[in-house]
Amino acid sequence: MHHLETDPEFNGLGGLFRQMHSIILNPPDFLKPCIFYLLIFPRDLGIQRRRLVRRWIAEGYSKQSVERHAEENAANFFSELVELNIFQQVQRLASTNTIQVYYQVNSFIREYISRRVEENLVYELSGDCAITTQGRGRHLIILRCWHRDRVVFERADFSRLWSLTVFGKWESFISKSMKLLRFLSLRGCHEVHYLPSSLGDLKQLQTLDVRHTSIVALPASITRLYKLQYIRVGANLDSESTPSASSSSCLPEMCRRPHLAGAEAPRGIRKLTELHTLGVINVAAIEGIVILEELKKLTQLRKLGLSGINLKNSSKFLSAISDHARLESLSVWLDKGNEGCLDDINQPLENLRSLKLYGLGEELPAAVSSKDLSKLTKLDLGMAALAPSDMDHLARLPKLRILRLHVKQSSIQFCTEDSEGEELLSYEKVKVLEISGSSAGLHVTFGSKSMQSLEHLKLDCSSWSWY
Repeated sequence: MHHLETDPEFNGLGGLFRQMHSIILNPPDFLKPCIFYLLIFPRDLGIQRRRLVRRWIAEGYSKQSVERHAEENAANFFSELVELNIFQQVQRLASTNTIQVYYQVNSFIREYISRRVEENLVYELSGDCAITTQGRGRHLIILRCWHRDRVVFERADFSRLWSLTVFGKWESFISKSMKLLRFLSLRGCHEVHYLPSSLGDLKQLQTLDVRHTSIVALPASITRLYKLQYIRVGANLDSESTPSASSSSCLPEMCRRPHLAGAEAPRGIRKLTELHTLGVINVAAIEGIVILEELKKLTQLRKLGLSGINLKNSSKFLSAISDHARLESLSVWLDKGNEGCLDDINQPLENLRSLKLYGLGEELPAAVSSKDLSKLTKLDLGMAALAPSDMDHLARLPKLRILRLHVKQSSIQFCTEDSEGEELLSYEKVKVLEISGSSAGLHVTFGSKSMQSLEHLKLDCSSWSWY
């Protein structure tokens, strides 16, 4: 980059550099920190919009104002970066064998940013790199290729550290000096089987992302982290591949089956009253009954994911979610052989925007096939079969835009008719339809008035199971 800027041979690039200087070094004051923050992500990493927005909020880059919530402000920041062409949009296969949109920082722009970022903002450990006094920053990234040196790590001063992101092998990288740490991500470190009890010493922690690890239980010490707002845990099982990270990339790879195992939560989770995102928590064990009771105290929850729902605990589950009027996203995995345990669900779900139900039988719960889901935009269903009457209910969901079906039946018909046999408009706003099933001869039929807004269609007849 320095050669391009100083060599007279490349004087023709002067206009480009002036434009980049204007975009990167002279943006609005609120946007400049967000641009420099992008150096946290390794080169070629596919960044999810919601993941970046979440990090900005957790680390104070986006705060609530009189006019807007922090989420709205962060979303607007992201949109502005897209308009500035700092990102390149790419499509990747996600962990449920579905297409998701990711964003990559333009390599040329990333290099330009890295040369002008303020010292000690972002520090990356790779290869034989050592932690030095000059290398301390607000954000630390430990890449897979770094030669883990515990002695060096324990001598370092992390008193200014806000975020820690680890790829690859986990060596309990928690230090007593991390008193300001707000964000901890071990996402994709599938060799991690547990979190140390010292996690409870991170009193400022707001976000804990340990998805795609081998963690099956959260430590009891987590109940001391009263500022936690976001806990994501869970690993895809029986998959052909799992998310990975290298020294230059941690792009999520494909897991073919929507089988996600959660982690058990400790008693006392009710103390984390700031939580708005929690999942996936496994409540199949006896202790799960207690956890379901404690969920009633987490009144700020907007996103909830639970696995291990069965006939023994389904009534407690239904009682727990009945107290969550703010709930916007609900994901549920039923235990095998418990297909009908949600049949009695009748709680109002009118605020839900995203709903995922896996392990159903041949009939939708009454609450799903009612008119209460008028705000629903995303629906994922894993079930044996969908009856025509249930298909008619789905066809009338007014705001549904993304529909994913994982079924075992051999045919599906997207066509709704009135009592006189006249076809009606159906699935009017659906833009994404993805169907996977175990039948090699899956037959899908569309009516002439169905899904007229469809932009993306994906069919997968590979054999799989959601259990």
